[in-house]
Amino acid sequence: MERRFAVLDSIDEAIVRELRKDARLHNKDLAERVNVAQSTAVVRHRALRERGVITGYHAEVDLGALGRHVQAMLALKIRPHTKEIVDPFMAYVLSLPETLALSHVTGPEDFLVHVAVSDVGHLQRLVLDKFTSRREVTEVHTNLLFSHVRKH
Repeated sequence: MERRFAVLDSIDEAIVRELRKDARLHNKDLAERVNVAQSTAVVRHRALRERGVITGYHAEVDLGALGRHVQAMLALKIRPHTKEIVDPFMAYVLSLPETLALSHVTGPEDFLVHVAVSDVGHLQRLVLDKFTSRREVTEVHTNLLFSHVRKH
């Protein structure tokens, strides 16, 4: 099945750019920022949602304010690397409250897992109790994050 990509003009691109910066932007402000009439902004915004270009809205959270001061990227290798193992493993990882994001990747590792925990002891318990204890996990490489910035 061929996947079709949305063709965006400069107004659509500007709307997406502004909403990535602030998803709570009021239509009046959005219209001003992209230099179109409010009615145009409403129609374009709705069309971007209907076409699947905009798929949702998210809140940025200060993880430190939640007591999750330590972030890490876990690079995991699993065996066997089959659909019967991959799908349930992904569901398991996403069910963990420490998981922020999960990527299934190519290369020496199979998964990258972005986690946030309270402290290094919590990270150690997470790696030992939730990952290396699983039969399908053959390797875990843990990288502490000094900082993490999301591009808007």
